[in-house]
Amino acid sequence: MSDYEYRVVPAPNRAEKFRSARTIGERFALTVASAMNELGREGWEYLRADTLPCEERAGLTGRTTNYHVLLVFRRPLGESAKSVAALHHVEEGPRLGPAETPQRLEGAAPRLGPAIE
Repeated sequence: MSDYEYRVVPAPNRAEKFRSARTIGERFALTVASAMNELGREGWEYLRADTLPCEERAGLTGRTTNYHVLLVFRRPLGESAKSVAALHHVEEGPRLGPAETPQRLEGAAPRLGPAIE
């Protein structure tokens, strides 16, 4: 059985602007895809999205429950991480930080990788 480490991040609340996206739905989809691709480049595999309650302060003494959408990612620990890197042809080396996003061409959609089970 493989051991995994997990990373949970809040889903984006607002759509970023993309020249290739004409509708709000397209802009939001590209925003979520870019967040997922950024973590994917770091070796994180998307697992699921969850909506969870969180009790928060409201005023001085009150409390209210808000719901937050979270994206859940995982990656293998230890030796299994090396085999996953080899499977995806990822060269192991020093981590230099996030790569800069290339300029998008007018009308070109971002490239999405294949879904992995």
